[in-house]
Amino acid sequence: MDLHFGDSKPTDDERAAVDALLGPPESSWEGADRSDADLRWAKGGREARDRRDLLLPGLHAVNDRIGWISDGALDYLCRRLTVPPAEAYGVATFYAMFSVKPRPATVLHVCTDLACAAAGASELCAGIEARLGPDSGVSVERSPCLGLCERAPAALAIKAGNPVRTAVSAPATVHDAVLAASAPDSAPEEPPAALAVPQAGGDELILLRRIGVVDPSSLDDYRAHGGYTALRRAFELGPAGVIREVTDSGLVGRGGAAFPTGRKWQATASQPDHPHYVVCNADESEPGTFKDRVLMEGDPYALVEAMTIAAYATGAHQGYLYLRGEYPRALHRLEHALAQARARGLLGDDILGQGYAFDIEIRRGAGAYICGEETALFNSIEGYRGEPRSKPPFPVEKGLFGKPTVENNVETLVNVLPILTMGAPAYAAIGTGKSTGPKLFCVSGSVARPGIYELPFGATLGDLLELAGARDGLRAVLLGGAAGGFVRADELDIPLTFEGTREAGTTLGSGVVMAFDDTVPLPRLLLRIAEFFRDESCGQCVPCRVGTVRQEEALHRIVERTGAAAADDIALLREVGRAMRDASICGLGQTAWNAVESAIDRLGAYE
Repeated sequence: MDLHFGDSKPTDDERAAVDALLGPPESSWEGADRSDADLRWAKGGREARDRRDLLLPGLHAVNDRIGWISDGALDYLCRRLTVPPAEAYGVATFYAMFSVKPRPATVLHVCTDLACAAAGASELCAGIEARLGPDSGVSVERSPCLGLCERAPAALAIKAGNPVRTAVSAPATVHDAVLAASAPDSAPEEPPAALAVPQAGGDELILLRRIGVVDPSSLDDYRAHGGYTALRRAFELGPAGVIREVTDSGLVGRGGAAFPTGRKWQATASQPDHPHYVVCNADESEPGTFKDRVLMEGDPYALVEAMTIAAYATGAHQGYLYLRGEYPRALHRLEHALAQARARGLLGDDILGQGYAFDIEIRRGAGAYICGEETALFNSIEGYRGEPRSKPPFPVEKGLFGKPTVENNVETLVNVLPILTMGAPAYAAIGTGKSTGPKLFCVSGSVARPGIYELPFGATLGDLLELAGARDGLRAVLLGGAAGGFVRADELDIPLTFEGTREAGTTLGSGVVMAFDDTVPLPRLLLRIAEFFRDESCGQCVPCRVGTVRQEEALHRIVERTGAAAADDIALLREVGRAMRDASICGLGQTAWNAVESAIDRLGAYE
C-alpha cells in the first residue's frame, strides 16, 4: 500500500457512510467536489489530524454499510482524517471483523473456540456450509470465542446495510444459523440475559441482584431498585472519600491482574497533567469469558453509574467504553442507557445538580483479543494498530492520548456500587482477607447448568462445579481461559481466590471455569488453544510472533508422532514457552504456554 493517495474513488454509499460519521467535507482536500474549493491550500489540517481517533469508527461505518472496505472507501476516509493510507490499511487489516477484499454483504461468524468446539462446532460449520452452498451470498467464517459460551455452540450473523442488521443463534443449529444469516430480522429473539444467571433472583446476590428483576431498558426501574444511590453517596464523600472507601474495601481488578483499584484511582487522581480519562475495558475476548456481556445486557445503567463514580473520584470529565464488536445486544442496551442518562441529567454538564460534568462515548472493537490489554486498547481508540506499549510510563501517568488514565473492566467497576452503598468494612468482610468481595465466574463446558455464578472469594472449585452440575466423567477443568491452566478432577478443593490458585500452581484469571469430560479430545483442545494465540498475536515482538507459531507446529507434530520424537517436541515446547514468558512485551505472549504446560505436567496429556 503506497503512502500516497491512489486513484480509487468511493461509491456513493461509501461516501455517505463516512459523511454520516464525520459530516460533509468542507474542501477538496477532504474529498469535496473540486469545483467547490481551491486545491492550492489546505484547510483544517490540524483539526483533521486531531480527529485521528475517529479512524476506527470510520472503518466500522464503511464495513457496516458495505460489508467490506474498498481502496476507494479507505482513501476517502484517509483524506477526511489526513491519515496516511498505509497507516489506515495497517489498522484495517489488524482486526478480524474487517475485510479489505470483496466479500458478501452477509457474514456468518461461527465460533470454533473451546466451549463451542466441545459442543460440536466443527459439525455445525460443515452442516451450515453444505446447506448454504457456494452461491448463497453468505460468507461463513470460523471465529474465535463470541462470548456466548453458556449457549454453545454459537453463531453471529452480520448483514451489512443501512442500518446494519445482526442476529445471534445460540445454541446454534444448522437451521437456525442459516435463518439468522439469510433473514436476520426473522431470526428468533435472543433469550433474556437472566437465563445466563442460574442464581437469578437469589437474595444472596450482590453484583447480579438486578439481573432478571429489573427491566434493563428502564432507568426508572433501575432507580427503584437502588440505582444511583451509590453516585449520591459519592457526591457526599467527595473524590478523596470515594477513593478511600475503594481502597479500604480491598477491591482488586477483576480482569486477571488483581491490581488494587484504590491505588490505581489515587495514582490517576494525583497526576497534575490534565485532562484525565476513564476507560472501561469491555473487550472481554478470553475464550470462556462472558460475565461482562451479561452485566451490560442485564444491568447497563449500573455500568454507567459506576463509570461516573470512577470519573468523579479521579477528576475525569470524559470516559470511553471500549466494547467488543461481537456484542450487538450489549451495544444497543448501552446506547439506550447513555441516551436516557443524558436526558435525565445523569450524564452531561451538571450531573444531579452537583456542577460536575462527565460523559461517556462508546468505541466498538473489531475482533482483536490483544485489545484487552490496556495500552493496546488505548492505541485502538486513538486510531492506531492495537499493539501494546512498553511500560513504564504506566497508564496512570500517560495513558489514553498521553494523559493520566484509569482503566478498569466491567466487573471491577460494578463492584464499586456495593462498596459505596454498604460501606467498605461490610464489603471487605465478604470473601477472604486478601481477596475481598464477591466474584463472578463464567462456567461452561461439561456442566448441566452453564452460566454466570456469583460466589464470595474463598469458595472452592468443587463448590462452584456442584452448583453448575458437573457431569460424570469429569477429566479436567481449565481455570482462567486459554491464558490460564488446567487442573485435575481430583483437585476440586482449590479455593477460588487469587492467592489460593497461585499456591495451587494455577491462576484465577478473569474467572473462567471450563469443565471437560472424557469425551473431549484433549490434544485437539490444546491445538485449538495454540491456534488461538497464533492468530491473536499482534506480531510486534519476536518472542510472541515466532513462539506462538512454533508452539502450534510442535503440537501438530506431537499428535502425529510418539516416543522419542514426541519427547523432543515437548522439550522444544518448554524452551519456546520459557522464551515467550520471559521476553514477550505483554501478557498474551507471557501466558500463551500456560495451558499447554499445565496439560502436559498435570494431566499427562501426551502420555
